[in-house]
Amino acid sequence: MRAFLFPGQGSQSVGMGKALADASTAARELFQEVDDALSQNLFRIMVEGPESDLTLTENAQPAIMANALATLRVMQREGGFSLADKGDYVAGHSLGEYSALCAAEAFDIATAAKLLKLRGRAMQAAVPVGEGAMAALLGADIEKAQALADAAAQGEVCTVANDNDPTQVVISGHKGAIERAVALVKDHGIKRGVLLPVSAPFHCPLMQPAAEAMEEALSKAAIHAPLLPVYANVLAAPIADPAEIRARLVEQVTGRVRWRESVAAMWDAGVSEFVELGGKVLGPMVKRIASDATVRSIVTMDDIEAALAEF
Repeated sequence: MRAFLFPGQGSQSVGMGKALADASTAARELFQEVDDALSQNLFRIMVEGPESDLTLTENAQPAIMANALATLRVMQREGGFSLADKGDYVAGHSLGEYSALCAAEAFDIATAAKLLKLRGRAMQAAVPVGEGAMAALLGADIEKAQALADAAAQGEVCTVANDNDPTQVVISGHKGAIERAVALVKDHGIKRGVLLPVSAPFHCPLMQPAAEAMEEALSKAAIHAPLLPVYANVLAAPIADPAEIRARLVEQVTGRVRWRESVAAMWDAGVSEFVELGGKVLGPMVKRIASDATVRSIVTMDDIEAALAEF
């Protein structure tokens, strides 16, 4: 069994998508669809930067989705690839869940782009700059991370945002609480705590205004049953019902990204091959969760051609 995975924020880089667009009409068309949907030349920012513009959450989120879906589009148009025939599940990390749903045709590319643009803006606006923070805890499992978050909270929000793999957990909340947590890592048997260069504290209760904005937007979006079951971040379980997809995407804004549990659940369900489209971020996490799994990242035209020859 095979699962297709889609990366989240942090996987963006200036120049992304350029080689695909240079080599493939299918990729160029997809990037144009996203630009048209957003009434913005997002592809130019992806290719030329500046990095400060690409890193803005409202740009990074649709850009990462566009890059991953362009990879898939090239495989489909130029290699006759069918996700429904070659995959059993799809999953994505945070915003990558939107990419996964779009790949599985739960909604179209324009809808995905508009939802992610709004999601990025709403998440940025939910907490004034400087009031929130996130930190990666290296050498931490979920139990150690939770104990540290509880100890550092002191009446403020400090919670586990991403359970990425057995050695990396991300916490999110008020800046003071996150800074206290980083200072306390050694006391909790955690190797390191690193403040992340993010503009808002994602996946914590402070994102409630963004969740409300997404609830309104998703209530109006046309969502269909996906071609393949999608592992929902907040459940670490597959879903396919459009009403549940809406509800889980709203929950995801404030809820924990249960990535470690999602990969483990897919492995337990019989998935032995994990294929990341448009990035090389999730593969290493997968190997730390399911060490015997086969992992492949498809980013370049060479990657695409090699994968099509094997699938």
